[in-house]
Amino acid sequence: MHEMSLAVAVVDQVETAARSRGAAGVSSIELDVGELAGVVADALSFCFELACAGTVVEGAELITRTVPGIARCQPCAEVWAVGMPPLLLCPGCGAAADELVSGRELQIREVRWASPGAAREERRRATTEES
Repeated sequence: MHEMSLAVAVVDQVETAARSRGAAGVSSIELDVGELAGVVADALSFCFELACAGTVVEGAELITRTVPGIARCQPCAEVWAVGMPPLLLCPGCGAAADELVSGRELQIREVRWASPGAAREERRRATTEES
């Protein structure tokens, strides 16, 4: 399942950024996931929770935004949503798509850092619940 390696890579990148900022925690991470990227959102969410365990990212919400697959035809300049399964023949002239404009990406769109007080409160709450 390549979703686990993707989740681990996202957590690693956010952890590195958190260390460089001195951030106490992460409240949410928003990802752009192209519909043609071959990523199963539910599997990614499950793997993300596992990858976060014991890191500064633990407890963060994962928000995924699906980016539609868009193609462009050079001969007639038509631009269209390719959908799933992808329609890679131009609806205008029937030529093969020359370019996929979007839909293959997997990138971190935004990270929301937790406030320092929120991280302390979460640790206090966890300690109280364990007692």
